[in-house]
Amino acid sequence: MKGVILAGGLGSRLAPLTKVTNKHLLPVYNKPMVFFPIECLVTAGIKDVLLVTGGNSAGDFLRLLGNGREFGLNSLNYAYQVGEGGIAEALRLAEQWSGNDKICVVLGDNIIEKNIRAAVTSFDKVERGARILLKKVHDPERFGVASLQGDRVVKIVEKPKQPESDLAVIGIYMYDRQVFDIIKTLKPSNRGELEITDVNNAYIERGQLTYDILDGWWTDAGTFESLVHASELVRKGGANHAD
Repeated sequence: MKGVILAGGLGSRLAPLTKVTNKHLLPVYNKPMVFFPIECLVTAGIKDVLLVTGGNSAGDFLRLLGNGREFGLNSLNYAYQVGEGGIAEALRLAEQWSGNDKICVVLGDNIIEKNIRAAVTSFDKVERGARILLKKVHDPERFGVASLQGDRVVKIVEKPKQPESDLAVIGIYMYDRQVFDIIKTLKPSNRGELEITDVNNAYIERGQLTYDILDGWWTDAGTFESLVHASELVRKGGANHAD
């Protein structure tokens, strides 16, 4: 399985910091933010990674990360996203690079306490489909929210005003090759973006989406509040533990 890190976007919620750099290069306690998704993939056993970025600071990723060997990667590749078209639009850039391999996609501002090795191993064994990670949160209206029936996800609603559950879809997704065909069928949302929630719902319609509940804490770092919170969590207990 290969890994894809999505680290584009304008980071407007973190302005004025992001007027001079990409938000994924900002520090989370003692590391640049982008280190955490790389370490998340490495601890899951994924050693070939594509980083998708954009904007005026794209070259800074190369200066910071190089070929990825210091993280234990076999290869670290780069793709450039022009403008902002949403998560699914950015993921489309991985089509040729990923070949026929399954992919694990991590949003560049997602930070987890433990690791996703068990979920990656389980997904690697299935022939086709997608797998998402869920986490109970106190403010589900900020996220894509999953509704369950028994052990099945029956739908995902993006930022619902009245959430049907407290299970947020966190920014770690696993897909087979079908994901790129699905993306080609999507239409932009009201935000003018190709939504990853629409991708996941397409897998639900095919009966091919499974899930795991994430163990340990999780946070994004896309606002000033969550950036401070993430830094404090990392200071207290680290992240992406191998055990």
